[in-house]
Amino acid sequence: MLDYPLLSALAAVIRTGSFERAAQQLHVTPSAVSQRVKLLEERLGSVLVVRGQPCTGTAAGLRLCQHVERVALLESDLRDTLPGLPPADAPLILRIAVNADSLATWFIAAMTGMPGCLFDLVLDDQDHSAEWLRQGEVVAAVTASAAPVPGCSSHPLGALRYRATASPDYMRRHFPRGVDEESLSRAPCLTFNRKDRLQAQWLATVSRKAPVPPTHWLPASQAFVDGALAGLGWGMNPDLLVAGHLAAGRLVELVPGRPLDVPLFWQQSRISGSVLADLTRAVLRAGRDVLHQPSAPQGGRDG
Repeated sequence: MLDYPLLSALAAVIRTGSFERAAQQLHVTPSAVSQRVKLLEERLGSVLVVRGQPCTGTAAGLRLCQHVERVALLESDLRDTLPGLPPADAPLILRIAVNADSLATWFIAAMTGMPGCLFDLVLDDQDHSAEWLRQGEVVAAVTASAAPVPGCSSHPLGALRYRATASPDYMRRHFPRGVDEESLSRAPCLTFNRKDRLQAQWLATVSRKAPVPPTHWLPASQAFVDGALAGLGWGMNPDLLVAGHLAAGRLVELVPGRPLDVPLFWQQSRISGSVLADLTRAVLRAGRDVLHQPSAPQGGRDG
């Protein structure tokens, strides 16, 4: 039989990264947290936490952490139907994978629809966020993958529209004779990180040879906008972040009228009850309010 006070201590250490922060979260002393984790390790005969700065979970520790978080979701669902159950010791924490541009443009609105919950967001590229669901690390994800992860439901959100944008001064310096393959191969661009393929995808739509330009690495959505405004390079910026700059002439499109639409999907675990159902409604409402919608919306699918 698993001891859930011990499991809660383990999960707090893994998610906060330290025994001290876990103690603050659980309203006990760091020594008490350490004793609980040590006792759990002794009972299971396995190391569960790698002590360090920060502390991290072993494979076994992460599996137990995921288990206790799912139990908390199920218990929350029970409280909706069995009001005689005692209240939870702490707010429910929802661990979700989301891409940075969604977080910068529309996802916060969905979070405000869940006032009784805390969020633990994992940032990853939309082409990779579904992997967090497959590994059981999160209970839901904003992803570019339409195919449902096994055990999950998939719902279309709409498309995040990107535009290849740069400052007028940058355009005069690097594209004095217009945008062509030669100038595209030499003009610096902006890239979020090594997973970011948006610039390459857009280049493939405007150039047969798909040049590989030099790049600045800027791993933040607002830094992308600021970098373009400052003339560092051109980048694929969400229409939602640069529409005002385009209208005012502070930014221009490299090729006018050639946006890149990235369809997004909301995938959630199907075993997590009414809390995630409420979150799904909030996410779908927030996403569909601002994302570019296809002419024929699709229904959700289960994996």
